[in-house]
Amino acid sequence: MRTLVWTAFEAVLTLVAFGNVALGGAPCGEIATDVPAIIPATSTVLPMEQTKPVMPTSTDGFVPLLNGKDLSGWVNVNTSPETWSVKNGEILCSGVPTGVLRTQKSYRNFVLELEWMHENPTGNAGLFIWSDPLTAKGQPFTRSVEVQIMLGTEMREGDKLMYTSEGDIFSIHGATMKPDRAHPAGWARCLPSENRTKGAGQWNHYRVTAIDGTIKLAVNGKEVSGAFDVNPREGFICLESEGTPVRFRNIRIQELPADQALAPEATSLQDLGFTSIFKGSLRGWREQPGHAGHWKAQDWKLTYDGMGETLWSVTNYADFELMLDWRWSGISRKSNVPVVRKDGTTPVGADGKLETVEIDEFGDSGILLRGSDKSQVNIWSWPVGSGEVYGYRTDPSQSAEVRAGVTPSENADAPPGKWNRMKITMQGERLTVVLNEKKVLNNALLPGVPAEGPIGLQHHGAPIEFANIFIRQLPTQKPDNSAQ
Repeated sequence: MRTLVWTAFEAVLTLVAFGNVALGGAPCGEIATDVPAIIPATSTVLPMEQTKPVMPTSTDGFVPLLNGKDLSGWVNVNTSPETWSVKNGEILCSGVPTGVLRTQKSYRNFVLELEWMHENPTGNAGLFIWSDPLTAKGQPFTRSVEVQIMLGTEMREGDKLMYTSEGDIFSIHGATMKPDRAHPAGWARCLPSENRTKGAGQWNHYRVTAIDGTIKLAVNGKEVSGAFDVNPREGFICLESEGTPVRFRNIRIQELPADQALAPEATSLQDLGFTSIFKGSLRGWREQPGHAGHWKAQDWKLTYDGMGETLWSVTNYADFELMLDWRWSGISRKSNVPVVRKDGTTPVGADGKLETVEIDEFGDSGILLRGSDKSQVNIWSWPVGSGEVYGYRTDPSQSAEVRAGVTPSENADAPPGKWNRMKITMQGERLTVVLNEKKVLNNALLPGVPAEGPIGLQHHGAPIEFANIFIRQLPTQKPDNSAQ
């Protein structure tokens, strides 16, 4: 028997549906891995329509997501302040650096309408549905389902059409879905049923209906693509910056009722208040002569060739949570390094020398906390694993408890060349480090650590890349001088 909630839900759908918006779809084949986004080359700009934007009203149940004046209600996740702006009732996106702008609010069931216009015949951008609030590990984009906003690009493999510029829908970076029509290669991607997109300099209208794990896209008045069994199915809405200028206007949403609560795995991550401290440039970092040509902002990544100096943040931090991604970008060399036991000590051989082991060493770096070289969370390829605090572990004046506490419980490093995600929590004199979802330091004590100071990305002679550097400040705690 239908519930009263579901009856009301159907009534709302009847009023707001555009065309034939059906729930579900035909089952598809095996879900494949994500398709990498393509950044097409910029070409000649075509004349653009100069029609005035029509600001939406709420008389039909829709509310605007853009006030026409500024980006109130939106969060710049990882791009520069100049990437997004508002002019004449439109959101203007420069396309650089690569990244996303998201809503402050999370949504579940809704109908979303917007118009978009590319200035270039081969423009690239996107609309993300049910997104996480922060970017995925080693990516400038979030876990979500992307509704493609692209012009002039398609790919074929033989007689198979792999992707188009006409409103594809596909899951990215950990999200999952099934396309309404099976993809020729088995990808988790729905190709549109027909081509309805207008070219550069012309406005296109998208209507996205997202209900309980289904997504339907109408392009310029007709449904062309869809997906079902989507996870997550509650989250944020994002606009994507991906290499070329794009304009958005008349962004409005109507929220629809939900029948029952979702399981935690069906929702996006929570917005915990993290903000980016690297947004495609070295603003916010203390640039010194020794940094020139060595630390480089390369789109969404911060690269280092290993031949400069440590890079320090302009801002001082006391208690905080820091999240960042890193990976080795150089080549390895054979090296003998000390064996480190779980208690932080190194055994001594029969010859009276410290025991060593030969490894393929890719380098050494670290995250310096509160302006101190000693309070360094190590990044290296030693068998003990990244995350240890070398300055405290090797200090003979520290207690056995302190030295054991700053030694990783396990080696959680990703293979060299792969991205790692490190989460560092510093409260008072206590440090916790999570590496690739594994807690390698748990509430370790750092006696005498400075109360506050800048964050440093360490120079130690090795090429390395950083990305997705986010921080949130925590209420300051008094120093804890007790032993572990």
